[in-house]
Amino acid sequence: MSEVLLDGAALTAEQVRSVARHGARVIVHEDGLIRASAAHESIRALSAARPVYGRTTGVGANRLVAVEYESSAGPVVLGPEGSVVPGDAAPEPIVRHEPHGLRLLRSHAGGAGPLLDPVSVRAMLTVRANQLAAGGSGVAPHLLTALAEALNRGAIPPVHAFGGIGTGDLPALAVTALCLLGEVPWRGGAMEAVPFDPADALSFISSNAGSIGEAALACADLSELLRASTVITALAFLACDGNSEAYEAVVHLARPHPGQQTVAARLRDLLAGQPVKAARIQDPYSYRAVPQVHGPALDAVVALERTMSIELNAAAENPLVDSVGRRVLHNANFHTAYLGLSLDAMRNALYQTAALSVARLSLLLEPAFTGLAPFLAAGPPGSSGLMILEYVAHSALGALRLHATPTSLATAVVSRGVEEHAPFSSQAARNSLDAVGSYRIVLAAELVAAVRALRMRGTPPVDGPLAEAFAYAAERLPDRLDDRPLDQDVEDAAGLLPALAGFEG
Repeated sequence: MSEVLLDGAALTAEQVRSVARHGARVIVHEDGLIRASAAHESIRALSAARPVYGRTTGVGANRLVAVEYESSAGPVVLGPEGSVVPGDAAPEPIVRHEPHGLRLLRSHAGGAGPLLDPVSVRAMLTVRANQLAAGGSGVAPHLLTALAEALNRGAIPPVHAFGGIGTGDLPALAVTALCLLGEVPWRGGAMEAVPFDPADALSFISSNAGSIGEAALACADLSELLRASTVITALAFLACDGNSEAYEAVVHLARPHPGQQTVAARLRDLLAGQPVKAARIQDPYSYRAVPQVHGPALDAVVALERTMSIELNAAAENPLVDSVGRRVLHNANFHTAYLGLSLDAMRNALYQTAALSVARLSLLLEPAFTGLAPFLAAGPPGSSGLMILEYVAHSALGALRLHATPTSLATAVVSRGVEEHAPFSSQAARNSLDAVGSYRIVLAAELVAAVRALRMRGTPPVDGPLAEAFAYAAERLPDRLDDRPLDQDVEDAAGLLPALAGFEG
């Protein structure tokens, strides 16, 4: 089993997926523990001397309400806006309640809706542990190792789907804290309760780790699917006797968008040495415009990967502990506009390339392009062949159209008006994961049709990575041509997509 090192500096979306979906073990780097320890010591000292949001004050609209803060010297009495009141000037003692931080965790663990997929929750835990290793939160360093232990034991908190709006996944992380405390049972595994200083409550939950984790899963998956789609396009191209003139380098040097050039180059490499017949002076858009439509999706995922590399390793804490300068800085780094906008752009570009895939599927079912029977049927007259796959693909495309709706067009005003903007990047991340599922169905349907058409024509690719990709798929997809249920074919094809991505080069 592979291992992923959490150091607060170099975590990638692919590594998050490796931990969350494939069970890779996590190891906390010593440097991360050192940074977390330094921040923890700094915040304890600073909180005893000055107001610190969430530690000596309430949160949200309660930010001006002083709360009792326990320092190493005992309880400190706080006056207006969290100012420290000298001992000899203190008013009547404050009536003691359970610590503010504990009440904060309990009150914020209020998510709703269905429980999240364990993979998404594991992604959240991975991201939050790495964020703590970046050393800006001030929470006790043993909480970092506790999260790593939970991941390695297979224990996850019961996180509900609704609660985040892009300014902090507060319910998800609050229930995680209650699991660490032993108040809420873990799912999937067990752990002993760990010490949790109530003063660390806000610092622990003030994070978008859930949204970032789901975005990381979507980013890794979409990057992989886009690579697979180039291979599938090349197979369909051969089955329809496409004209490769549209992919020539000089064409794309004349309009040198990076993604467009990359897609064209990859198609040239895949089709090199293949018996391309060029049956038409120019093809329909679904073949001719692949670089121009697929290229923006490639550029969008590159931009998303760049955003993810920052978000995954950022100490996006409020307040931020500057342990070097011995300061605590109140800020808005928890606001995830960059993440939400990047995800929105990715899904919009993805819809365009998915629409082209559905159009290619239709051409694969058309005798004028393949020279085969309508719908690639092989039975008696009127046989349906792969007719239903066109409906399935359009159904998935319709869902993808809904997923592509920009979430950044919404906002919210909460907490008595003091928090007056929200990017809804939590919804953008969730929509992106849903888009992955829809796009996977679209590509799987095209792959089933392309492999069947090449088999029926008796013209499989010759030599090179495209021939290897075809052989890999053909060995694993049923070769029956009779009318029968095709649901398993699509499921099998979807399972082949990660491996097909490796043939793209």
